[in-house]
Amino acid sequence: MTTHVVVMGVSGSGKTTVAEGIADRTGWIFAEADKFHSQANIDKMASGTPLTDEDRWPWLRDLAAWMAEHAARGEDTVITCSALKRSYRDVLSADIAALGGGHRVVFAHLHGSAEVIADRLKDRKGHFMPASLLQSQIDTLEDLGPDEDGVVLDLTGSPQELIDEAVADVAPGR
Repeated sequence: MTTHVVVMGVSGSGKTTVAEGIADRTGWIFAEADKFHSQANIDKMASGTPLTDEDRWPWLRDLAAWMAEHAARGEDTVITCSALKRSYRDVLSADIAALGGGHRVVFAHLHGSAEVIADRLKDRKGHFMPASLLQSQIDTLEDLGPDEDGVVLDLTGSPQELIDEAVADVAPGR
């Protein structure tokens, strides 16, 4: 059985910081989902145009395949991914579920107010995602359903608090 943590939330919520912390604590393999985007997707976002579902499907399938490849080798993973819609999270989980054998995909949703996130984005440098797209992500975001494996984390906590809470939920005893 393997575990695959998807640290999710809108841009600027702290996904990379928390995911890297979980990976450091657990020793699990880490991937930054932004690195899986096509250049066309990056260019589109950088120009201030939100991605469509059609833009996202190949990216999500690539992330799912990456997790499934590691699961097939018995390796646990941690990835960052906005995972804004239930349908996106279903794609991320599908390849792992197809493996059978009790593999787990768990979502750690970094949740907070638009004001806090917008304030963080003002200070962010060197990322292709402009602050102008935050509202489109907030409008798209669907909360985790009661039947989804996951934890909601208040992103106003310190990075260490968020990492501690996530690890307690996804990897008890670490």
